[in-house]
Amino acid sequence: MATPRKSLSTGTEAENESLPTLVTRLGDDVMQLFDTKLSLLKVEIKEEANAFARAGTMIALGVIIAAIGFALVNVAAAFGVSILFANASLSQPAKYALGFVITGVFYLAIGGLVFSVMKNRLSKVEVVPNRTVEELRKDKQWLKKEL
Repeated sequence: MATPRKSLSTGTEAENESLPTLVTRLGDDVMQLFDTKLSLLKVEIKEEANAFARAGTMIALGVIIAAIGFALVNVAAAFGVSILFANASLSQPAKYALGFVITGVFYLAIGGLVFSVMKNRLSKVEVVPNRTVEELRKDKQWLKKEL
């Protein structure tokens, strides 16, 4: 003799919904989840872009100021260095040229050092949006567990 099946329904709305309705709701929830994650990714990328823009602007401003200072100090230093060759048996233009060359090499070395330091600082900035990656990993684990 077969026993009648008991209904597990408690009368709530969720239990009375059809399978297509539940799948549709699940799809909508997953889409909302991905929209939220996409928004987080956009915010993180915008933050990183702003950080790079600020750093780039400050580097450009520093380069402009350094170039003006470089020009003025280089001229003065070159004339100063050319005075060191006053007793040399060179023509006056050659003394000036030697002063400018020595001073130029000195400033090129300093400029290369500044460039190298700033490049290293920018290379330490992470490009990967860590918060979004972590959230996506959590979501992946959650989806595996739920499905």
